[in-house]
Amino acid sequence: MTDWLEHTVQVEVDAPIDLVWNLWCDLEQMPRWMKWIDSVEVLEDNPDLSRWKLKSGSFEFSWLSRTSLVPYQIIRWESVSGLPNQGAVRFYDRKDSSIVKLTFAYAIPGFLGQLMDNLFLGRVVESTTQADLERFREYALQVQAE
Repeated sequence: MTDWLEHTVQVEVDAPIDLVWNLWCDLEQMPRWMKWIDSVEVLEDNPDLSRWKLKSGSFEFSWLSRTSLVPYQIIRWESVSGLPNQGAVRFYDRKDSSIVKLTFAYAIPGFLGQLMDNLFLGRVVESTTQADLERFREYALQVQAE
């Protein structure tokens, strides 16, 4: 039996939507601010597909994702092989700032899902991802200042 765990985090960035959007659209740059994302490789022959590797301690997962975009609004993905996961990054234009809202879900064996809930590991995933978005905010501000 498989359970799906879902997390949602968001951050406000004091930068225009076009800058924020363009940084996120460059998927291969995500390891700069996403702690557990080790690498992302967009496939040359099909730019809608990308190969991902996640690492945390002794855990390592990989998957192939299909991505779809609605410019300046949403980046969606869903794995097509490897670690089952899906999610979306939504963008909200606030004129002088932008809100980035990340929602993602992943499938894990049922016993592991219960263990994660019991040990509050789900909260660790969420707090780590929130810190990732805060790193993104700092990165975007640094790029904006250059």
